Amino acid sequence: MLPPVKPVPTTTSATSPVVVCRLFSLALGLLLAHGSLRAATVEDVRLKMGSRFEITAISSDESAARAAIDAAYDEIDRIESLISSWKTTSATSTVNALAGQGPVPVPRELFNLVRRSLKVSELTAGAFDISFAGAGQLWDFKSAAPRLPEPDKIRSALSVVDYKLIQLDERAGTVDLTRSGMRIGFGAIGKGYAANRAVHVLKELDIDGGVVNAGGDLLAFGRQEDGDPWTVAIADPLHRDKVFAYLEISDTAIVTSGDYESFIEIEGVRYSHILDPRTGFPVRDVRSATVLCPDAELADALATGISVLGPEAGLELLNRLKNIDGIIVDSEGELSFSDNLKSRFIEKEVTE
Repeated sequence: MLPPVKPVPTTTSATSPVVVCRLFSLALGLLLAHGSLRAATVEDVRLKMGSRFEITAISSDESAARAAIDAAYDEIDRIESLISSWKTTSATSTVNALAGQGPVPVPRELFNLVRRSLKVSELTAGAFDISFAGAGQLWDFKSAAPRLPEPDKIRSALSVVDYKLIQLDERAGTVDLTRSGMRIGFGAIGKGYAANRAVHVLKELDIDGGVVNAGGDLLAFGRQEDGDPWTVAIADPLHRDKVFAYLEISDTAIVTSGDYESFIEIEGVRYSHILDPRTGFPVRDVRSATVLCPDAELADALATGISVLGPEAGLELLNRLKNIDGIIVDSEGELSFSDNLKSRFIEKEVTE
């Protein structure tokens, strides 16, 4: 997912004052607008899971809001310690280290996350696949002098990429990576799960409304202090300072997977960081996929899967899923909307 940028106030004409805050930079730039609040609005930005996180909590008790945000960040740390494939002490790293050696007992929480991931893999026909972690390591999108992976290494890595090779034992609570060299990773679903858990903690601590922006995976809950829903502005993907539609949301996640922030160029060819687990190479047909649904984890995984599926198959999937909407921008910059999304757009003018 894409990293957010610092909120920046934006101004246009309006009949009533609201503030638009840029929560993260996207080709489909998403802006969050909120009205003047009588209660304290507490915002806290921290680096977590290798990304910029921002948590906003609305409460009449500012100290309680800050304590709730601290607790939410503690929960995010706990999630990272469980699912990180880079922390050698995590349960995920243990599963990877024992690939091909038989079933591995894991915490029930991790077991359930793997099981849900496999369901999304089935839903997307393998376009989303947590077993792609091994092949994904062959690409370095942070190198100053990037190189294409050697074809033989990609073919070798793909031999152990297949979500169907992951075996679960419900009663024993074990995960079995059935072939040596397999690896699982939650880079395309983990931040969404962390956002879900952070919101759960905030609600448990009596925070009635707020936003968790988990490295670009946004989950808004409740309402503003004045009772209005949160408003998200969707910007033109080719002109990110221009808004073409607004959505009112509550208890909704919005996640975008796109190629415009993280990519490499080799011999004049642009390679997206979004990789197709079926080929081992970056996707070429989709510039971005935005998914809206009540669950940030599912939105996170689907945004990646739809990017891999491509515009036609991705839109077909969106249109047959209940309570899930989305926008796809193809390689030419053309937008496609799920059938129900346009009916949710509202007319709204924004000013300071």
